Amino acid sequence: MEINTLKVESSLWIGNKRYRAALSGWYFSWTELDKKNREKKTVSVRVSEVIGVEDGRVEIQPQKKVEDTDRDFTLFYVKRSGRGSGQGVLWSLGRTQFSCPSRDLRDQWVTQVRTALKTHSPARPHRLLVFINPFGGKRRGKQIFHSLVAPLFELAGISSHVVVTERANQARDHILKKDLTGFDGVVCVGGDGMFSELLHGVIGRTQQEAGLSEHDPSGVLQPCDLHIGIIPAGSTDCVCFATVGVNDPVTSALHIIIGDSQPLDVCAVHHQSSLVRYSVSLVGYGFYGDVLAESERHRWMGPLRYDYSGCMMYLCNRSYQGTVQFLLADSGLSSPRDKTRCLSGCRVCSESTERLFPLSDSCSLYSDKLSQYSDQSEGQWMSVSGRFKCISLTCMSSSCPKSPLGLSPSAHLADGTGDLILVRDTNALGFLTYLHRHTTSQDQFDLPFVEVHRVKAVKFTLPPGEDSGEAEEYERSEQNTEEEEEVAMEHPDKPCVHESSKSGSLQHLACTAKERGAPGKRKTSDFLCGLCCSKPPAVSVWNCDGEILPHTEISCRVHGQLVRLYARGIEDEARAVGLCEDSRDCQGKCVLHSR
Repeated sequence: MEINTLKVESSLWIGNKRYRAALSGWYFSWTELDKKNREKKTVSVRVSEVIGVEDGRVEIQPQKKVEDTDRDFTLFYVKRSGRGSGQGVLWSLGRTQFSCPSRDLRDQWVTQVRTALKTHSPARPHRLLVFINPFGGKRRGKQIFHSLVAPLFELAGISSHVVVTERANQARDHILKKDLTGFDGVVCVGGDGMFSELLHGVIGRTQQEAGLSEHDPSGVLQPCDLHIGIIPAGSTDCVCFATVGVNDPVTSALHIIIGDSQPLDVCAVHHQSSLVRYSVSLVGYGFYGDVLAESERHRWMGPLRYDYSGCMMYLCNRSYQGTVQFLLADSGLSSPRDKTRCLSGCRVCSESTERLFPLSDSCSLYSDKLSQYSDQSEGQWMSVSGRFKCISLTCMSSSCPKSPLGLSPSAHLADGTGDLILVRDTNALGFLTYLHRHTTSQDQFDLPFVEVHRVKAVKFTLPPGEDSGEAEEYERSEQNTEEEEEVAMEHPDKPCVHESSKSGSLQHLACTAKERGAPGKRKTSDFLCGLCCSKPPAVSVWNCDGEILPHTEISCRVHGQLVRLYARGIEDEARAVGLCEDSRDCQGKCVLHSR
């Protein structure tokens, strides 16, 4: 059957008003008719965004109510509610009750809508593995899932196996070791830390099954077929904000339900020949590392600790010596200064798929002969030495509510590159100007001490003779050990690093002092010296997606489209609302229907 073939059309009633309804091609539409049969307002919903259809008069929120009537059915669908507090479009659950002239016609409508859903939305998940962090953010993870998300999953016919985490890295270990047969995806209800656990688990399991080592800095990793969903419920939800545009649990749940698929670049961080961590948002040295290290001393303050620590570290006015080497990406494809934004259906990311997988019929698998990095002709290695306020590498804009455009506004989610931002040593006022521009629409790169490069790989080394021991030995002191264990239990989204096996199945997630063979007492007073320090530290630490790395000299490589999220990128409101409604002949081929 052709997708544009009319499936069913009839007169239906909504309340006491008569409508002509039609299910045709990619749309379910209904047009109000007056007493003279003249058309008035038309509402059109894409079949791909229909959540479900139920017999009778049904309500889902605030609690489920069902009134079984012979001639009624209720349609549930995605409803766009305009912009939220971020850059994206808020989604909510739309609901319309239709009355039919007969029960047979009602049954025909319900059957045809459900058939259309199977035809036009084959990628929708049917079974999900859900991890809830009950301690992250404001400790509302369980409430958010059971009151807002679970009813939507039930409506859409999605079964979910729920795991409420009780310890750090439980979600990662579950994904690595348990049987995941039958699951279409994994979902985290928490913040960026919980997402990081799922990220490491999914990537690690995929490499295990493919027989690949994660520890080869120049190796190509197998892209992951298991999708990751994010229900924001943490202190920081940067990944969700940068891939959806808003931090809203209902919006994210609806993206999961309709099976949206957003590829995402991942940065692998190595020390010598060992994997340290994966990152998707920020690998930062200097200011951002110092802020994270200082904030760890003030966890009792909650999210406010980041503002406090940022202010303290700014007043310390530190800079650090180092050498940064980077492999430039092709400047002809895109630039971090081209003023474009990575939105849903992004042209740069779409073209990058063909470039990253030129010999593969499916975007989910690398070709055996494909190597993204070994060909040195793909780019040119550059080197920059000096003193830096901060060094940042990001694979996305890293936008958040406090910085709506992010660290690099023109960064792309899935083009196989990262943006390297070098902020050289400058006076305190100049650095404050740089930081302030992140909260405005001003160009933060238009400063004489700031440079930005689109890269595929980065290496950082200290000057000869520089001691990195302070950073590599950063840990809490012996007398705080009990407090650390308590925090780890209450914050499963704060991974801790274990030495990985030679097979590469586990990541370096949180080494304790004993595991590293280091002494129990740490020089925290030397590193976190505060405003009263007489001698600032010689080295900083690396902030990798909110975790402190145990090494200073590292290498990073960007793996293009390594994982897939249940998301579609940030929607442009005008295109999302108007494009398809004016272009009925798109036949699902427009950017809004790209999966």
